[in-house]
Amino acid sequence: MPVRFQLVIDCADADRLARFWAAALGYELAPAPAGFATWNDFYRELGVPEEDLVDGADRISDPEVHGPSIWFHVLPDAKTVKNRLHLDIHASGERTDPIETRRKRVDAEASRLAGLGATITGALSEEGLDHYAVGMKDPEGNEFDIN
Repeated sequence: MPVRFQLVIDCADADRLARFWAAALGYELAPAPAGFATWNDFYRELGVPEEDLVDGADRISDPEVHGPSIWFHVLPDAKTVKNRLHLDIHASGERTDPIETRRKRVDAEASRLAGLGATITGALSEEGLDHYAVGMKDPEGNEFDIN
């Protein structure tokens, strides 16, 4: 039987990243668990100290319940090295679509996400390879790709 999991992204500003990634992935800000008005009320019930609670959103979820939920964990230390895990956002369409069509779709999605605060780091393509992707960083510098 498959296991359920959530993805955890360490960050400095959970609300900013939650809103960015919700828009990037077509997710929504996750509603508080049943019986709780807010996530902080839920965390208090778990015994999380008040100084560890953050204002704003810190969780997102797939409204169609296909993808994992994502929790943005606030930590005081800044990101200093390349991610060992990153997300690939598939925006190009089907492999049967012409490469130029796929390239335009990837570039359009990269531009959209740049408008939301991401940074384009460069195109990932190789002459003769039937693949195109764009490397990016989210607003806190976490790497991801659009392909």
